[in-house]
Parts: sequence; structure tokens; C-alpha cells
Amino acid sequence: MNDQSLFAALRAAFPANLDSVAIETADGPAGQPFTPQHYTWRDLERGTAMLANLLAGLALPPASRIAVQVDKSVEALMLYLAVLRAGHVFLPLNTAYQAAEIEYFIGNAEPAVVVCTPKNFAWVSRLAFSSGVGHVFTLGDDRSGSLLERASHCSDQHKPVPKQADELAAILYTSGTTGRSKGAMLSHGNLLSNARTLQSYWGWRSAREGGDVLIHALPIFHVHGLFVASHGALLNGSRMIWFNRFDPAAVIARLPEATVFMGVPTLYVRLLADARLDRDACRTMRLFIAGSAPLLAETFHAWEQRTGHTILERYGMSETVMLTSNPYHAVEGERRAGTVGFPLPGVSVRVIDPARPGQPLPAGEIGGIEVKGPSVFAGYWRMPEKTQEEFTADESGDRWFKTGDVGRFDERGYLTIVGRSKDLIISGGYNVYPAEIEGFINEMPGVAESAVVGLPHPDFGEGVIAVIVPKPGATLDPAAVVGALKGCIANFKVPKQVFVVPELPRNAMGKVQKNLLREQHQGLFAR
Repeated sequence: MNDQSLFAALRAAFPANLDSVAIETADGPAGQPFTPQHYTWRDLERGTAMLANLLAGLALPPASRIAVQVDKSVEALMLYLAVLRAGHVFLPLNTAYQAAEIEYFIGNAEPAVVVCTPKNFAWVSRLAFSSGVGHVFTLGDDRSGSLLERASHCSDQHKPVPKQADELAAILYTSGTTGRSKGAMLSHGNLLSNARTLQSYWGWRSAREGGDVLIHALPIFHVHGLFVASHGALLNGSRMIWFNRFDPAAVIARLPEATVFMGVPTLYVRLLADARLDRDACRTMRLFIAGSAPLLAETFHAWEQRTGHTILERYGMSETVMLTSNPYHAVEGERRAGTVGFPLPGVSVRVIDPARPGQPLPAGEIGGIEVKGPSVFAGYWRMPEKTQEEFTADESGDRWFKTGDVGRFDERGYLTIVGRSKDLIISGGYNVYPAEIEGFINEMPGVAESAVVGLPHPDFGEGVIAVIVPKPGATLDPAAVVGALKGCIANFKVPKQVFVVPELPRNAMGKVQKNLLREQHQGLFAR
């Protein structure tokens, strides 16, 4: 059998010298004395083998789901690799999820094994065992827990289980802002094809070219940190400087040892707030990548001015991994603020008029974004009806995934994400795209960021409101904001009310949770 597994490809990319450093820790468990740990490629080989042998000893059915909700650590990354190595399916769970959410995920995915933090063992194990889960282990970010204790007695020799490209590798549950979370099923082929595309498109350097060093400061329960960042370094045989938690000062101190950094926009804003960030600190860096949430043009330009580097913004989803990217090489075009660049090689992206399914819109017009390509998932776990609903087939038989995002192409082919289709506001029969209004508000003096949402309105169906965060020391007048907007956009788009708040609610990846804003102000116009 020709092994097409993701693990086999990652393992084949390990450097010839297995005793060179693969991962160096840059921090440790909170509140504990820190001593840097250096993990060699041989450590990754032996550690994943021992964990895979532990799973093999449980006599699990093939392709069992392994649900994991643990704090970030190198051992947690090894567990992910070991699950792939053992031929099972990895199910990462956000560390912020609470009991009711975990109960749903366990009930829906029916994992054979659950791994949680030692502090959560009592309640997680109770939920797991009551749902028929056979095994519950613990794993702490200080290398404690029953998982490593059991694995320490296992052999460090293991033959990886071969897989075909279309076999399931991971299930990622979407955030579930509208209804129950859905489990996106990603295959070995989905993940490996995307990793290889990004390795080439983003110019990952081989050892002969001087190599790359990645600062890894993202969570690993999500596409960005677990797949894009980790796969990028592993597939390139590149060293990682590993942060369990993001600390701006600590990251800046390690930048001169690195060449690549990936972050959500919030991380870039926090780095810019530290005066130690300058061109000298970034002298060895070749690439800064942003994603998972929109990057403000102000942050884009401030970063360029301070560091001399232009952030590369890209676009992807849990269901598709990465889809588009601003260019890496200058000959392919400049990196444009407010855009997510061009479709990646092998990926097709189109903007569709919802009233005319299958008919792409011309440049400049806003519509629903649909995609197809080798990284697009097969469907949602145990939701065939939802899967069918989210895909559309052309007369040619091509299968396009309806992303739920709204956007437009410009004349040069750059894609701009305008918002989510569920965030579209229909006020008085007119379509209002929040991102357009947010763009105007964010350019106003004293504004740090904004979020625009629609609320039920007795006359207009939905009424537009804006929630704004001021810059430090700035004072914003809601009436003045409304007055300024009336001079730049149509009146039906102007917010009927503006709120000034200290911060916007965000999830763990930095995305603004507009559903919480809608809930908070739900009865505004009814009153």
C-alpha cells in the first residue's frame, strides 16, 4: 500500500541529523520557574512512537476519534502527531469550552479516547464515561499527567499506520455562532496538499538556503496554529521557538533568532504597543503572516513603518485550510492592505450572485464566496443534510463549497472579504455590508476598531448599530460619528445608534463575536 498519510510526509521531512534541535521552548507553565527545553527531531520521533504505541495497546477500532482539550505544550503537539501515526482521527477542542459544550462534542463525535488537563479530570471524565468513552487520560503543560506516565512504559519503536489521501485525519468543530457546532472532516490529502502548497508559495527556505526558524505563539486547537504554523515548520524541517502563551516583550526578544512569525491581528496590535519593536528587532525576519480575523489597514501600515516589513494577509477556514494569500514574491504583486490576495495554486475561488447560482460576478461587485480545491473538506461529521446544503454543483459536475463569506474581487484579482453572509444586514429592503461601514469608522480620528451589526427593527426589519473602541486617551462622540458617516455613505447604511466601549468581545483566535453584540443589544429598537 502506498502510504499517503500526513504523518509519513512530515516524518520524511525530518533532517538527516535527528539530534539537531526541532523545538525550543520559550516559556513554561504559569507561575513556575522556567528552564528552556530543547526537543530534538529524535525526541519527536521517539515521543510520537511511544504515544502511538500507547494508543495501539488500547485495541481501538481503526480511525477512532481521539478528543483532546489540553493547554498548549510540545507534548500536546506530539500527541497530535502520534494520533496520525497510529492511524486515528484527531479532534482538538478549544481550551475555553465548558462542560455543556464538551458534553455535546463527546456525544456527537463519540471519541474512543479523551485527553484533558489534570485540573479538569473530575468533570471531564464524568461526562466522558457517562457517554461511553472507554479511556480518559490527562496531560498538563508541565509534562505531568497519566498520558505521559502510561506512554513512558511503551516502546519507542513504532511502524506508522499507512493511510490513503482521502482517509480522515482530523475533525475540527466550527465555532457554532449560529446553531450547534459542526465537525468539519479533513483528510490526510486535504492537510498535506495545503501544507505543500504553502511551503512553496510562502518561500520556506531549505537548509541549503539558510533554513527558517518559526516563532510559534498561536494556540494549537485551531487551523492556524495546529496546521498552518506547525505543518509549515515540520514539513520544512525547520526549528520552532515555542511559546505556550503569547507575551509581546518575550516574542520581540526572540525575533532576532527567527525568520517567520504567524499571528492573528490582535497579536500584531499588542506587539506594536511595545516600544521595543523596531527594525533592528526584525533584522533577521523574512516573513510576517496574519490571518484568522481581519487585519486593520492602520495596523498593516503601522507595522510596515515601524519594522520595514509588509505583513502577508491570507484567508482560510476550518473547512478548507488556506484558500488565498497575498503574494510572497514581489514579482507576483504587492501585498495590499485590506485584501487577502489571490487564490492559491490549485484553488478556485468565485464570487456569486445569490440570485443567480453558479454565475460569477464581475470585478467590483459583492457576492457570496464559493471555493473548490484539494484542501476543501469532504463534509460535516454525521450531518449529510447540512453537507449537501453547503455545497453546490455546476452543470459540469464541479462541487463548490459555499463559504458563507461575502466578498469581491478587484480588477487585478485581489480578493477582499466584506463579511459573513449571516452578518449581512437588510434594512428597509437594502443590503448593508458591515465591513464597508466599519472601514469608514476605523479611519476616523481616535477610533481603534469597530463592529457593525443589525438588530430587529419594527419599521426597517433590521436597524444598523455600531460599537466602537476608542484609542487610548481619545474621547469619541457618538453623534459626531453619525454625522461624519452621513457625509460618506448612503443614509440607509448609517448606524441608528453608536456605542463606545472599552473593548469588543473576541474568541480565542481574536475574531470579534458579533453574536454576543447582537444578544447584548437585542431589544434596543423594540424599546
